[in-house]
Amino acid sequence: MKTSARIIIVVLLAAAVAGVIMARQNRTVPESADTTPPVSALPRLVDLGADKCIPCKMMAPILDELKETYAGKLEVEFIDVWKNETAGQEYGIQMIPTQIFFSPDGEELFRHEGFFSLDEILAKWKELGYAL
Repeated sequence: MKTSARIIIVVLLAAAVAGVIMARQNRTVPESADTTPPVSALPRLVDLGADKCIPCKMMAPILDELKETYAGKLEVEFIDVWKNETAGQEYGIQMIPTQIFFSPDGEELFRHEGFFSLDEILAKWKELGYAL
């Protein structure tokens, strides 16, 4: 398969995923839903994606490496929004994958949509003032 055909397929898949998420966002979130992220003693990275999404699959080894390398310094959480539809609504995501950076007190510091490399993630934490 030619490279251009592969690129077209990936773009179409990403557009389809974004469309599904946007359609799901139009549903109302129950008033009882707690959208406040839990407070932690550590900074926290939440990655919202899906097991079958191509860019999300590319994020999986990066998240695993962060969990292993920075254990005790950083909490890393993956949430599959296709299996847990309300999570996408609770976090207000518009596309997957989305990475959200939280301070130890639960304040959202930054959010990124799409693939985010290990070096970019570490640089962002440093920019936010967290020396991991």
